[in-house]
Amino acid sequence: MDGTAALLVTAAVLVATIVVLVRELYPVAPTLVAALLSLVLLGVVAPGEAFAGLSSSATLTVAGLFLVARAVRDHVGLERGVASLMGGARSDTGALARLATPIAAASSVIANTPLVATLAPITRTWAERNGRAPSKLLMPVSFAAILGGTVTTIGTSTTLVVSGLVETSLGAPFSFLEVTPVGVPVAVLGLGLLILLAPRVLPDRRSVYSQVATHERDYTFRLKVVADGPYDGRSIAAAHLRNLENTYIAAVEQGDRRIAPVAPDLVLHAGDVLTFVGRVDRVRGLVDGEGLAFADETQADLLHGDTHGLHEVVVGGSSVLAGRTLKDTSFRGRYGAAVLAIHRAGERVEGKLGTVHLQAGDALLVLADDGFAERWQGRSDFAVLVPLEEVSDGRERRRGLVLATVGGMVLAAAFGLTSTLLAVLGAVAVLMVTRTLRLSDARNALDLEVLTMIAAAIGLGAAVTASGLAELLAGGIAG
Repeated sequence: MDGTAALLVTAAVLVATIVVLVRELYPVAPTLVAALLSLVLLGVVAPGEAFAGLSSSATLTVAGLFLVARAVRDHVGLERGVASLMGGARSDTGALARLATPIAAASSVIANTPLVATLAPITRTWAERNGRAPSKLLMPVSFAAILGGTVTTIGTSTTLVVSGLVETSLGAPFSFLEVTPVGVPVAVLGLGLLILLAPRVLPDRRSVYSQVATHERDYTFRLKVVADGPYDGRSIAAAHLRNLENTYIAAVEQGDRRIAPVAPDLVLHAGDVLTFVGRVDRVRGLVDGEGLAFADETQADLLHGDTHGLHEVVVGGSSVLAGRTLKDTSFRGRYGAAVLAIHRAGERVEGKLGTVHLQAGDALLVLADDGFAERWQGRSDFAVLVPLEEVSDGRERRRGLVLATVGGMVLAAAFGLTSTLLAVLGAVAVLMVTRTLRLSDARNALDLEVLTMIAAAIGLGAAVTASGLAELLAGGIAG
């Protein structure tokens, strides 16, 4: 294809691509890939140049930062950190001031995309639990990460892409602190305006969870008396099961006999099933004394696992659960979780949980592993999914190693001991060799859509250069 034709074709493809992206007619990554492939097939750019973005330092660095961010998320205990930072906040402005600066600092050395993806649900959960509007915090969290990303070369994928293009053209990429003299003033000014203005101008929008319920709702759950335990053969009063804080016994099942209301002198026997109505925070306390266990043995199996914690989910209107029972849906097999209790607004759920026909809006208290929220957050099965307690699988024991590795990565790049790419890849190697970052976690950590966009954008840049369009535009701008 001659020069003029290549220039016109490239310009037409770019204009069409921009229109599609601006009007959101198609997802970004497939659109960029389609544009690049069309230019390759039309002979505007050679395949080797078009797909050089797949092996560019920018793409590889971003991929490595995704892996480092995953290790930080898994081992540093961000949930606890956010809760500690926000603990004394008395206003939205105060909460944002406590949160925005650390996020910006972290974003300067960790890719902001995975950082925001990790912190957004943590921030939302904190806001909902503390009666604040998530809408006043979530967008500022994203903006704080963007501002922090301007401080160093690895802070944002955009700077990394530009650094890669500079390396291709001039033979050397940006240094780690190349953009710092400009980035620091921008970040400081931006954070100041963000903290002052965001709480005042952003709308007060609360989620369904915030508006209609909190995790301190009353649930119904069934516990059985353990043989030879402290409650076996004792009356309700003698077992100190009366006047429990935020909890009461609604009924007792002794064989085929159901007793309600429950008298204080009723003697309990092994196998009796007690129906409690009460708050979430009483569930663990009642079963930890070894006198009571969940009536469903499968729930008991999960309860004693160290990697499991309580979550609250709300059945969505389009959920496969609506109108069906837990038994019909094979809930435990499908979700890897056990339902401990069901709450239905204005109505106490009676009977065995497995036979209750669920309705849209039902809140379920479930015991699930540490990956439950990540697997099902945002899916149509649950309108709301909120962890009610921290789930730990012992990974935080490696916090020191992860922080030391990230610190070493930053120092090596900042003092020019090695290139930014090699510093990041070295950090990934340390995390992998020490088994701090598992292979399965590494696969899940890579955001292929983002990496595809970066690689395709670099390829389109090569096409713009090869066609002569870049030279024409540069000449027009320079006059």
